[in-house]
Formats: sequence, structure tokens, C-alpha cells
Amino acid sequence: MGRTSDAKERLMAAATELIWEDSYGAVTIDDICKRADVRKGSFYYFFPGKAELAVAAIEDLWVREWQPFIARHLSPELEPAERFRGYLEAIVAQQHRLAEQRGKVLGCPACSVGSEVCNSQLELRDAIREVFAKKRRYYESAIRDAIAANAMPACDPAEMANALFGLINGLTTQARIMNDLAILKHLPDLGLSLLKLKTPATA
Repeated sequence: MGRTSDAKERLMAAATELIWEDSYGAVTIDDICKRADVRKGSFYYFFPGKAELAVAAIEDLWVREWQPFIARHLSPELEPAERFRGYLEAIVAQQHRLAEQRGKVLGCPACSVGSEVCNSQLELRDAIREVFAKKRRYYESAIRDAIAANAMPACDPAEMANALFGLINGLTTQARIMNDLAILKHLPDLGLSLLKLKTPATA
């Protein structure tokens, strides 16, 4: 077994990988412990069960990866069209990298798990809902900035943020189901079209 000091982190990483590659229901605690190289007794030292581990893994992903990713690409230092195009292109590039590493399209883990457990594992569902809300708030803030800069038409920022969220997650989920990255090919252009963003040349 690896160092006890990082056993909790390895369990969260293993849970994320396995559930993302397969499904929440199909992955067992034994599977997670084997991938993490952690004894089952150590698992229960950190987590009462699989659901609690999944909640911790989702929250950890937000802090370590998703929030920095969104903040970097939707930075107020960038022009509005550059923010959104860069963000959407980065999502597509990330899906390509993951597909090369894992041999299949993975889509969004929060969407995959959330749709699977929304009527059963309520604590996990609520953790995913909170991540979704945080993402939409980033989108809404960037949309407000774009409207203020006259880079897109006036609209309800919250409604537009929800529409953009639906476009991104709808296409990434389709790509996972169909195992076809081509579905994501036009995501950046579709996103900018939805927002009606003006490029610096057309503003």
C-alpha cells in the first residue's frame, strides 16, 4: 500500500477515474481500493461509504481543477469573445486528450453521475447541483461583462448562462453516449452564436 498520508487523495482520484470511465452504480468500493492501492479498512477510516467518497471527490475536483480551469479561461482580463471561445475550445481539447488516454469519450463526470443518482443518492446529487450552480455563476458574470462592453446584445444573464450550460453539457453528454468526438467539433462556434458575441473586428 502507498503512503497513508495520501491515501485519502488517492481514493478520491481513483473514484473519479473509475466512475467517469464506467458509472457510479457499476463501480464498487473494492474496485476503488484496488485502483487506489489502499486497503479497505483505510477506506472506511476516511469515508462511511461510496456516496460520501463521491461527494468528496466532486468537491475536490471543483477546487483543484474545475474552478481554476473556468477562472483562467473566463478571466475578466480577456476580451468577451476571446473568453468564451477560449473556454469552449479548451473543453473540446480536454475531451480529445481524455479520449486518447482512456480510449473512449468521457464527457462530463458531474453530468454522468448526476443523471444516474438524481433520484437516489441525494447528498451526491446536491453536491453536483452546487457545482453546476457555481459554473453557471461564472458564465453569468462573464455574460454581464460582455453586455456591459457592448460585445453582445442585452439579455437576461442568468437565462443565457443556463442556455450556454445546457449547450455545453448537452453536446458533451451526446459525445459520451455516441463515443464520437465529432459531435463537439462546432461547440465553440455554436456557443458564440448562441451568445451573439461580437468579435473585436465586428464590435
